[in-house]
Formats: sequence, C-alpha cells, structure tokens
Amino acid sequence: MMSQGQGLRLISYQSRPNVSHPFLLTAHTLQPSRSWNHFSFKTPGMPKPFHLHLQLPLPLPSHNSHQPQTGTQDDGIPIDDVKVIAKFKTRYNYIRVLQVSRRADHPFAGSRLLLLDSPGNIHSISFLFKSLTNTYFDVFATLPPILPPGAVGILGFGAGSTARLMLELYPDLIIRGWELDPSVVAVGREYFGLEKLEKQYPNRLFISIGNGLKASIRNGFAGILVDLFSKGSLIPELQEPSTWHKLRKSLRKGGRIMVNVGGSCVEAEDEGRNGKMVMEETLKAMHRVFGDKLFVLNLGNRKDDDSSLALTGELAVPDRDAWKKALPRSLKGYVDMWAPYQG
Repeated sequence: MMSQGQGLRLISYQSRPNVSHPFLLTAHTLQPSRSWNHFSFKTPGMPKPFHLHLQLPLPLPSHNSHQPQTGTQDDGIPIDDVKVIAKFKTRYNYIRVLQVSRRADHPFAGSRLLLLDSPGNIHSISFLFKSLTNTYFDVFATLPPILPPGAVGILGFGAGSTARLMLELYPDLIIRGWELDPSVVAVGREYFGLEKLEKQYPNRLFISIGNGLKASIRNGFAGILVDLFSKGSLIPELQEPSTWHKLRKSLRKGGRIMVNVGGSCVEAEDEGRNGKMVMEETLKAMHRVFGDKLFVLNLGNRKDDDSSLALTGELAVPDRDAWKKALPRSLKGYVDMWAPYQG
C-alpha cells in the first residue's frame, strides 16, 4: 500500500487482531459484524472501535466448495489471542502491527497483520509456517505465468506479502517494489521478515522509496501490480484515465496490469470515499484505456461486501488453460473466476 512517513516510534501493546472478516471485539471475543472483509473491535478503555478490512477470496472451484467460510471462522477470536505489538503514526499512515495467536480457532491463527489507516484496513499479512494467505495477495501471485520475460513492479509494496509469495513460486522472477512510506518498509523488515527476504534474494528483490505512479524501468515492466491506497481508499489518481495511459506506457510488449480495486469491504477515513463507488469509478477509468481487454475477479461473498481485482490484456480460453497449467494446484482455481468487465 502507498504511504510515507517520519521516524519510527514503536510502542508495545497488549493486543489487537486483524482479520479478513468483520468482527466486534468485546471484552470476551471478536464476533463477526458485517462480512468476512470487515471487522469492528471494541475494548474497554478505548475511545472508539477499530475496523479491520481485508479481501478474502471465495472458495476455489477446484476445491468443489462454494459455501461461505465455516462456522469455526464465524465463532470469533478471544481477545486474549490477539496482540498489538507496534503502534505509531507517520506522515501518511497510522501504522499498527497485530499478532494473532496460533491457538486461535480462526483461519488467521498465527498470522501477523499490518494496518495503515484509522478504519483498520489490512495491508499486509504473513504466517509463520505457510506462504499462502487465502486473501487477494494469493490472486496477485498468479500473474507471472501470463507475462513476457522481465521484471514485475509492485506499486504499493507494503510489508512484502505479495513479493514473498511470488519469489518463492517463480525462481527466475525479478521484483521491483515501490512504497511511499519508508516506515512501512522498516516495519516490514522488523516484523514481517522482509529483511531476511532481501538477503535471501539480493539479485531478485529491489525496493524503492517513492511515488509508485512514477515508477519506471528500462525497457518497461513485464507486469505491474497496483495496490495503492491512502487513508483507507484507493488513491484518487486511479480514477483518472490519464493514470492508466501512463501505466500502460510503462509496460513492455505483452505486459499486463493487475489491480486491487477494493469495493464495499474497504472503509475510508473520508465517508465521501465510498468503497464501492470508488471501485466503480476506477474500473470505468481503466475501461476507457483498455477497452474490452479488461477483466474483473470478485472476491466478495455478498453484494454489500464486494471486493474485486482487475486484470488487463487478452484472456481467451487457450490462454486460461495454459495459465492454469503453469500454476500450483492451490492457485489454479482463480483463473476461471475472471470475467469480462461489464460496465
């Protein structure tokens, strides 16, 4: 996600969870509030609730399951199973790092989460013993097999959730990430294993501090992942066709762009920046540039909790078949979830 900041001032805290569905945090448990993408937390002594939002995929077709998440996930997380391990503000972000106990009876058990805004939208997630996250980061990781040779740009690098997964899956892939807030990268190194990742892949992972919309490399990107949010909303530039014209020009021949366009599950600090409305305006802007070469994947389980990604380029049936063959089994199901944009 996009951001920028000043010096780190880490504060150890007792606890706080971040998840992919809505939860009301009481003194006893976190209970689902509205959707799998939105959580509301209250604890004694805190003046207002925290809201956590993250896009979760629907069950994959390859798993032969089209049901919502199980009752185990709906049972909530005991407050004792969640801890806030860092909390501070920078010029652009309200950074919080949360740890969910491995004992928690929840899909996010054992995860570490990064929040960057007051509503509590989740910008990075990592697990100690597994790579897949069951969130939109996994969808991002399906992009490389349909790209020409070359580097992939991640605009809105966050703490490196997408980069970690892609570097593990594709041995020859080179990633160039851009993050506006240096404090976000520092937190990634301190709490999300980013420093280890950089040492492990010194010739394949490069991180720049700066505005992702100004990112460029010689000969162009093979692919670009766009995950640019500020204050809980897609940045306004993404609702402008001129931005997409510029990003398209930064691609090499055959290159593609995959975008987290958010949706109703995303809560902005500015109530006027309705998540669904901003998503629709972003897709319209993209459609003006990419025409019928624009596809959308919806991750929402309900109409009022929609959450989507967008993909540019051709996507005929033979292309999909080859794409699935190049992916690990755990990611193949996402390929058939892409549908032509119906503005």
